[in-house]
Amino acid sequence: MIEFYSETDFSLPNEEVISQWIESVIKSENCELGEITYVFCDDEYLHKLNVQFLNHDTLTDIISFDNSLGKQIHGEIYISIERVRENATEFNVSFVDELHRVIIHGVLHYCGYKDKTIDQEALMRTKENIALTMRSFS
Repeated sequence: MIEFYSETDFSLPNEEVISQWIESVIKSENCELGEITYVFCDDEYLHKLNVQFLNHDTLTDIISFDNSLGKQIHGEIYISIERVRENATEFNVSFVDELHRVIIHGVLHYCGYKDKTIDQEALMRTKENIALTMRSFS
């Protein structure tokens, strides 16, 4: 089950279609959907979580809390809509594409991918790009 909540003035369009896409990515990684909660928020909200739980005094676009059980994917994913908008402008991509990249980034972490080293980050980007091509919408 995938649930979407908002702590800011944002509403995700096509929740059901996006949920189906996320589940198809999870299955393509030989994992199983458990329960994933997405919370869309602003920079201030996410910054507080970053400081409180990760001791990082920085802005970020996503924080994910992995509660997976083996290959069964469970977790909470917090996404700053402000960061996504700014990153979309910086990377010269649409807001929707950047949002989808961030949405799937958290799931890929749950599937076992890391992004701490250059090689890990390159693999993560490849996996994100593959996932984005799996969308039947945009």
